[in-house]
Amino acid sequence: MTDGLMLSSNRGNKMNDSIERSDLAGYACTSATSRGRKHSEELRDNRPAFERDRDRIIHCAAFRRLEYKTQVFVNHEGDYYRTRLTHSLEVAQIGRAIARKLHLNEELTEALALSHDLGHTPFGHTGEDVLNRLMKGFGGFEHNMQSFRVVEELEERYPGFNGLNLTWEVREGIIKHSTPYDAASEIMAEFLPGTVPSIEGQIINYADEIAYNNHDIDDGLKSGYITLDKLEKVDLWHEVCSGVRKKYPTIDNRRLVYQTISALIGLLISDICVTTSANITGLGITSLDDLRRVNLAVVHFNEDITGRSMALKQFLFKNLYRHYKVDKMRVKAEIFITRLFETYLRYPNLLPPKYQSRLELFGLHRVVCDYIAGMTDRFALDEYKRLFEPYERV
Repeated sequence: MTDGLMLSSNRGNKMNDSIERSDLAGYACTSATSRGRKHSEELRDNRPAFERDRDRIIHCAAFRRLEYKTQVFVNHEGDYYRTRLTHSLEVAQIGRAIARKLHLNEELTEALALSHDLGHTPFGHTGEDVLNRLMKGFGGFEHNMQSFRVVEELEERYPGFNGLNLTWEVREGIIKHSTPYDAASEIMAEFLPGTVPSIEGQIINYADEIAYNNHDIDDGLKSGYITLDKLEKVDLWHEVCSGVRKKYPTIDNRRLVYQTISALIGLLISDICVTTSANITGLGITSLDDLRRVNLAVVHFNEDITGRSMALKQFLFKNLYRHYKVDKMRVKAEIFITRLFETYLRYPNLLPPKYQSRLELFGLHRVVCDYIAGMTDRFALDEYKRLFEPYERV
């Protein structure tokens, strides 16, 4: 195809199916069977539909801003630590590995992984909790719903419509990321309410968990907030770490950590694939229609790994996410966001013109919420200084 040739599409082009992997399982999503896009477009090439969606997500402004949004540590606390951007890339890598082993659509899985945190606030889950409190009575705030709002409305890149005009399958996966039943009924009505998402969509919950559990360990050890001695008391870590030590008796602690994390990720991916394959076979699922009919989540760890993984999560919650130094930053972040929110409500003329133009359509509270949710940690801190430090240039 030449760049000048335009393809009209309101559904996945059947010609795209031949470009996708030939060994996809019958229950995998494909471009040829996609329910299509909300808005008709003239497309410049014949990339598979989900590959196009992935590329649109990578090029959008909200994705770039993830580089300066908190995972655990605020950006200015060190260049080493994960951000929402590097976390999203790691989720995508793990998701693709699972999808390939299960003969699922890797591009759809990757698109969902890269988009799952687009709606996240500055300062991580603290920002989400604060905005949800401040939006009480005005629709609340939840970052998965905000990710959907980003790709549906807030990105402004294309003539004729707002949002990224992603395929139905990607939009369904975003809105059903945590659970199929959380979204408002008027939004969910388009996405088979009460039914589980595609298997590619189900993968993301676990790819997300595998990524943040293991890589937060790395960041926690680097910060000194958790130690190897404490980690050794966690059964799952101890088992995998002991195996690495046995294989490499003279390994130093730094390399031990990297190799243990790598081995643990491999173990969890393998377990997900084995368990999911058994579930699919046991339920007689051979097509996407079968999955919707059975309407059960088929992607999960086996019972043993589920319990041991939960113990690891509880360890991280107690020793890292609730470490007193992390809590200090959490308190500061709550003050920053609350004061910014209340100031914009009182003085909406301080909002950028683009946001002021949305006030009549969405209302003051939602527009202020959108503006703050889209901020990076760095921008929020700079805006706080511009507004409240008298000698700071505006």
